[in-house]
Amino acid sequence: MKIVMPGGTGQVGAVLTRALRAAGHDVVVLSRSPRQRGEVHWDGATPGPWTEEIDGSDVVVNLAGRSVNCRYTPANLREMMDSRVHSARVVGEAIAAAARPPGVWLQMSTATVYAHRYDEPNDEATGVIGGTEPDAPGYWAYSVDIAKAWEREQETAGTPHTRRVALRAAMVMSPDRGGVFDVLLRLARLGLGGPVAGGAQYVSWIHDQDFVRAVEFLIARDDIAGPVNLAAPAPLPHRDFMRALRSAWGVPVGLPATRWMAEAGAFVLRSDTELLLKSRRVVPGRLLDAGFTFGLPDWPAAADDLVRRLRGHGVG
Repeated sequence: MKIVMPGGTGQVGAVLTRALRAAGHDVVVLSRSPRQRGEVHWDGATPGPWTEEIDGSDVVVNLAGRSVNCRYTPANLREMMDSRVHSARVVGEAIAAAARPPGVWLQMSTATVYAHRYDEPNDEATGVIGGTEPDAPGYWAYSVDIAKAWEREQETAGTPHTRRVALRAAMVMSPDRGGVFDVLLRLARLGLGGPVAGGAQYVSWIHDQDFVRAVEFLIARDDIAGPVNLAAPAPLPHRDFMRALRSAWGVPVGLPATRWMAEAGAFVLRSDTELLLKSRRVVPGRLLDAGFTFGLPDWPAAADDLVRRLRGHGVG
């Protein structure tokens, strides 16, 4: 198959591109700064010669959007919104204009669309959309607005011949440098991998190999459309998540951090505490109902696998 991947140069794009090319697919990555063969220039906002790649392709997987690993300043939040909305809109326009449109358009979204909650898991049917939680900082609602606007661009696109799936993805855990697993493991190795703000908030995650398999599953299943949660079926509290990560690496203890300590650390790392403090208890209802089987559904085994692969590459 020919698979076009706008915004495919980040961590998740690298995971998908590597696996899909290894499976024999022709993967074309759309990038603002193409550097190698198989990458084509686009600006993420306006039509151009790149649209010729979509016409006649089999699959589009749109991953474009500014990284959320930043300080949530008004300017950064606006850039996060614009980069997602504009790229989804122009991809939809390219598909609509294609003489031979792709059969399926997988649009990246985020599990952050769900409410900050501890009581019940969020699946696609009964999950609570966030933005009005009384115990969450007000600016967290803007992240939910971004997710809703992102999905709305796909929902309203005029692409009647293309099946559309919104990937409400949890954190994709891979051993790649610069990914979320790399950041969390670095904290654990420094002895800072203890619970943050009590550690009761849930962490939703998905192993990189299960993420790839879920994408392949959704490409093949022409009966699935709309939002799909890409998350392992066993989210767990942050304290247990970090304990399993420390155990996988062999770190005996991790210093706990209060909320204000997390704020200070996030400032130094140029990141935001929402990534640590929001309780994302998300489960993959539609995947499980459709018969998808996770290879690594539980975090301790997944963490062991990621550490083994990381050490096998001579890192750390």
